[in-house]
Amino acid sequence: MGDTRRFDKSFARPFKPWDDTRIDEEKKLLKDYGLKNKREIWKAESLLRRFKAQAKKLIATRGKQAELEKQQLLTRLKSLGLTTETADLDTVLGLTIKNVLDRRLQTVVHNRKLARSIGQARQFIVHEHINVSGKKIGVPSYLVRKEEEEAVTFSPESAIASEMHPERAQKKPETPTDTVATDSKEDKEKAGTEVKA
Repeated sequence: MGDTRRFDKSFARPFKPWDDTRIDEEKKLLKDYGLKNKREIWKAESLLRRFKAQAKKLIATRGKQAELEKQQLLTRLKSLGLTTETADLDTVLGLTIKNVLDRRLQTVVHNRKLARSIGQARQFIVHEHINVSGKKIGVPSYLVRKEEEEAVTFSPESAIASEMHPERAQKKPETPTDTVATDSKEDKEKAGTEVKA
């Protein structure tokens, strides 16, 4: 017998597959966030929709249980770095896809200057060069909690952990001092020649 396991879909495809505006926006997100494919966008959008649906439900509900669920939702979003301490349910409704993508491990690695490009950040993560709070994470879409952000580092076992590794080497900025000095000397000699003439 074959494998009959069923996996739950963690995303929903767009309702309008050929919407030009949406397609252009997705292309930009793919480039800006170094995403592998559009499914990564759809997964983030589905997560965002669930947060917003829960917020809408709680806005319309009263009672102790609703208040408890409200605090749980806001606490979770705050821990993910999606909202601030003073956020309310209306703030949740104002979240965008970029807010979610900004919390991906790939984006955090790039923003923390551990990689020179968003694509390189993905490569480091997939090849398990990155640790989060001491644990190796090989999933670029991992959502980094606020408390984990400062603990995103290179794995001690990784060769890239060394600042001398060529993948981390930064080009020295060019200093125009020598050129300026040379030009200045040449100008002086030229000026002296013109006077003699």
